[in-house]
Amino acid sequence: MNLLSVENITKTFGARAIFNDLTFGVDQGQKVAIVAKNGSGKTTLLRCLIGLEQVDDGRIVFRNGIRVAFMEQTENLDETHTIMEEVFSHDLPELQAVKAYNLAMISGNEKLIGDSFEAITELNAWDTENKVHQILAVLKLEDTTQMISSLSGGQKKRVALAKVLIGEPDFLILDEPTNHLDLDMIEWLEEYLSKSKSTILMVTHDRYFLEVVCDTILEMEDQTIYKYKGNFSYYLEKKAERQEQLGSTIDKARNTMRKELDWIRRQPKARGTKQKARVDSFQDLKAVASQRIDEDELEIPIKMERLGSKIVEIHKMNKAFGEKKIINDFSYVFKRQERVGIVGNNGTGKSTFLNMVQGFETLDKGTVSVGDTIVFGYFNQELIKVDEEKKVIDVIRDIAEFIPLEKGKTMSAASFLEKFLFPRSMHHNYVYKLSGGEKRRLKLMTILMKNPNFLILDEPTNDLDIFVMSVLEDYLRSFQGCLIVVSHDRYFMDKMVDHLFVFDGEGEIKDIFGNYTVYRQNIAQLLKDERKGTNDKKVIEPIITAVKEKEAEKRKLNFKEKVEFKNMEKDIENLELEKAKLTEKLSNSSLSNAELMNAGNRLTDVIKELEHKADRWLELAEFAE
Repeated sequence: MNLLSVENITKTFGARAIFNDLTFGVDQGQKVAIVAKNGSGKTTLLRCLIGLEQVDDGRIVFRNGIRVAFMEQTENLDETHTIMEEVFSHDLPELQAVKAYNLAMISGNEKLIGDSFEAITELNAWDTENKVHQILAVLKLEDTTQMISSLSGGQKKRVALAKVLIGEPDFLILDEPTNHLDLDMIEWLEEYLSKSKSTILMVTHDRYFLEVVCDTILEMEDQTIYKYKGNFSYYLEKKAERQEQLGSTIDKARNTMRKELDWIRRQPKARGTKQKARVDSFQDLKAVASQRIDEDELEIPIKMERLGSKIVEIHKMNKAFGEKKIINDFSYVFKRQERVGIVGNNGTGKSTFLNMVQGFETLDKGTVSVGDTIVFGYFNQELIKVDEEKKVIDVIRDIAEFIPLEKGKTMSAASFLEKFLFPRSMHHNYVYKLSGGEKRRLKLMTILMKNPNFLILDEPTNDLDIFVMSVLEDYLRSFQGCLIVVSHDRYFMDKMVDHLFVFDGEGEIKDIFGNYTVYRQNIAQLLKDERKGTNDKKVIEPIITAVKEKEAEKRKLNFKEKVEFKNMEKDIENLELEKAKLTEKLSNSSLSNAELMNAGNRLTDVIKELEHKADRWLELAEFAE
């Protein structure tokens, strides 16, 4: 059953065409994502669908009687409401009944309590109240008495998300739903939307989200739209096939055009008598042959400042805010080409740590020693701070007219912009006309122009489209300096980092080998083991006690244990060698994501086996002669 029909819609801003003659539909139960480059009009399209923007031509029709909810990138909340008042500001009968019951309980009026109790029972809305509290708890909005006006931007985003989820609409439209969510929240939302009965249309740059949640991808390109019936992997495969076919068509058209061009130029005197159909056909052929396939190559051969032997050394770092411990006695020595990911819930001290490493914030105790040759490049979450009336080209020229490259070469500001996927047609655009993603890309350019050899990227993928993220990853893989990444983009983290600093919120920072997926798999296994241990506790404890008592009586090893003890030293030596090789392998940036994941999984198994054998060796060594 069709819930949304979009027919031949066109939208322009002045002389600029945003999209032209778009036609597509969304059926009940579908989970659809729109992908496109920054500035292609994704958000504008969503606003047109919901009626916040008018199209120039065409029609948009939702099925009668369905409830539609829209979560914008910028929150549209009532500042005078509390969190609870805002999430209950729906006309949904079940929510209104729960709201009335909560107010009645606060008032203590027994008649109101009785009436509201009956209303909830009649609507079977008791599950609704549980759902409200569950969603608010997951999104860390437990203090529902807080005023909207007092919340941070991230908290407002989570309130807006809670509001649309709690409303249980038939058709849910989401614009960047994962922004300002920590990793646990993103994984919960991923599972929630996968199981949701709502029809979903979303714009998101989270590639794992696209892979797991979506069953249809709509790609906006060249002012039109292409539909792919499958998840993100399917889309990538079919897009590559489409571009290959288009390339073949363009090559064929260009070969034919050469012959037709020779014909069209011959005998100018007789041109008026040439076949009109053939001349018209030539113009169509020319349009096909003139097409260009964008390869999205972000080549940045920028000169990097030389790295000395000393990078960054952290000794006994401590930081607290009041009684809240942020970092407790942390030490670490960075090495060449270090690639570290930082994970942890919001408020655990990740940004504070980055500021202390760079000297922007003081330590309570300890030291941070930075090598003389280190040049930091810090890309934080704020948008670029320049005069919005400046032209894009002037932002770059104000830093340098020519950018130093490797081997003594230089590049003009205009060429540099093109490398960052800013075509010549955009160079004289004013900064205020840029999309959020384009502004962040421009900011990244200004940072890399300073030739850093230690890059710190705090949420670098926010507002960047999947195409820019892909080419940014290509650049970072070839970057020879040190890299620290804080990101909620799991796909990006898996590709970029060799190990993780995990902030647990209690001041401890754990150093974990492997990428983010390996880390989450280990957490899941630990939780599974803990649950199993709890269930088997009564059985395991007596067995362990009996074994220990029996071993305490022993003074010599039996023959089987002697053989085991003799072979164990060799086993431990072999495992140590394998561990060293796997650790080295994880530092190899040329390996694929799958190879890195396999190496990380094997390293985890090796470490566990080493610990087990070491414990067993110690047990046997006590009784060995």
